[in-house]
Amino acid sequence: MSLTVKNISVTYNPINQSNIFTSGDFISGQVILDVAKDTHMQSLSVKIKGKAEVCWTERHGKTTIVYSDKEKYYSVQRFFVSENKTHGNEMLKDPSGQPYSSVVAPGRHVYPFTFQLPLQHFPPTFKGSVGKVVYTLETKLSRSMRISSKGKTEFHYMPRPDVSNPELMAPQYGTKDKQMKLFTSGSVSMNINTEKMGYYLGELFHCVLKVLAEVQNSSSRAIKPKYCLYEKHSFFAKGKRKLHTHNLFKEEGEPIEPNSRKTVTKELSIPPSLAISILNCRILKVEYRLRVYLDVPYASDPEIKFPVVILPPQLVSGATNSDFGVWNQPPGSNMYPNPPAIAPQAPTLNVGPPGQFGAPGYYGPQLNQFPAPSFPGPPRGQFAPSSYPGPPRGQFFPPSYTGPPDQFGPSVSHQPDPSAPPPYQEYQFYPQLPNHTEKS
Repeated sequence: MSLTVKNISVTYNPINQSNIFTSGDFISGQVILDVAKDTHMQSLSVKIKGKAEVCWTERHGKTTIVYSDKEKYYSVQRFFVSENKTHGNEMLKDPSGQPYSSVVAPGRHVYPFTFQLPLQHFPPTFKGSVGKVVYTLETKLSRSMRISSKGKTEFHYMPRPDVSNPELMAPQYGTKDKQMKLFTSGSVSMNINTEKMGYYLGELFHCVLKVLAEVQNSSSRAIKPKYCLYEKHSFFAKGKRKLHTHNLFKEEGEPIEPNSRKTVTKELSIPPSLAISILNCRILKVEYRLRVYLDVPYASDPEIKFPVVILPPQLVSGATNSDFGVWNQPPGSNMYPNPPAIAPQAPTLNVGPPGQFGAPGYYGPQLNQFPAPSFPGPPRGQFAPSSYPGPPRGQFFPPSYTGPPDQFGPSVSHQPDPSAPPPYQEYQFYPQLPNHTEKS
C-alpha cells in the first residue's frame, strides 16, 4: 500500500445469523478507501466471483510434477470510477444518483454496491487439503504510474436444497454372502436396509441414520456387526486423481452367536458439522459412505457400502432470502432485509454458454442415476420385516438397474436394460471420469 492510499478494503452486510448466502440472494456491501492526500483515480471497481481450484505436487524420481486445475462459475465486475469508457461494464452511481468523481480528497470514502447471486446451483463453499471452492468480493484501485491497490474478502455460499429428486429419499438395500474357510467353518449372510440416501443438514440435529441388519450366522464362531461412516474427498487434474478418506465414526452391535439368525436396528447420529456433499464439480468431489460389515474372526470381513448424501438445509416457505440461523423468521424482518436503494439491482449474470456449469438455466446434475428399487417396498419411513421379499440375494439393486459399475463394492450386479437411456451423461450424479481408478 502506497503512502497516498492508506487502506482499501471491501466488506459486506450479513443477511442472517449464520452469515450464509444462497442462490438468488442480494449481497450488499461497501468499498472503503482511505487516502492521505488528494488522489486521482483512473478506475475503482468491485468484482464478485466464484470458482473451484485444486493444486498438488507429486514426486516421480527426481522430477516434481504439479497438478492443478480451475473451474470458474461466474465473474462480474462493476466500476465506480473509470476513465476507459469502452470497458462495457455498468457504472455505479452515488446514493444521490450522481456519478462518482475520479478525484478524492484526504480522508475516508465509502462506495456502496449490491449484487444478486445467480439462481443456478453452484457447489457450496469448501476448503480441503489440496482443493477449495471459494466465493469472493474484490476491489481494485488503479492510478497512473502507480501499482494497483487491491482488497478482497470471502463470503460463505450454500446452494438451495434440491427437493425434486425423490430417489434421495427412497430406501436402499444390499445383501452379502460369505463362505468361511481355514479357521472358521460354515457361512454368514446379511441383508442390510437403510431408510434413505439423502439427509438435509437441518435434520442432523434431531434425526439419525437408521440401519436395519438381518444377519444369518451359520458359522462356527460368533460374529459382530459393525458400522462406519467415512468421507471421501476426490481431486482431479491432468487426468490424475488424488483421494483422501477419513473415518467420521465407528460403532458396533451386539455379537451374534453361531448357528443363529438375528435382526438388529441401529441408529447412527450423523455429526452436525459435516460439509455438504459436492457432486456437481468437475475437479473435486465431497462424498460420504456408510460401510456395514461383519467382524469375522480369522477371515476377511464381508461388507456392504451405501452412499450418504448430505444436502443443504430446507428453507422456510415464503422466505425471500436465506436464513440458516433462524428457521422461523418471517420475511420482511431484520433477518430478511430488502435490497438497499443505493445501488441498482444486478442483472442476470452472464456466466457461460448453455450446458456448462453456471450457464443460465443450469440447476446442477440430475440425481436419477440411482433409481429406487422396482420391487415392492415397505411403507415410507418403515423398515421391512424379516419376511420382506427384498432384492435377489447377491444383488444391490434389482436386475433392471443400470448404474455405474463398481461404485458400492463387489456385491453389485449390473444387467443392462436395452430400453433404458444411456447411463452416463456429462455432469451426472457419480460421473465415471477417464483415467481414474475408483477406490472406496
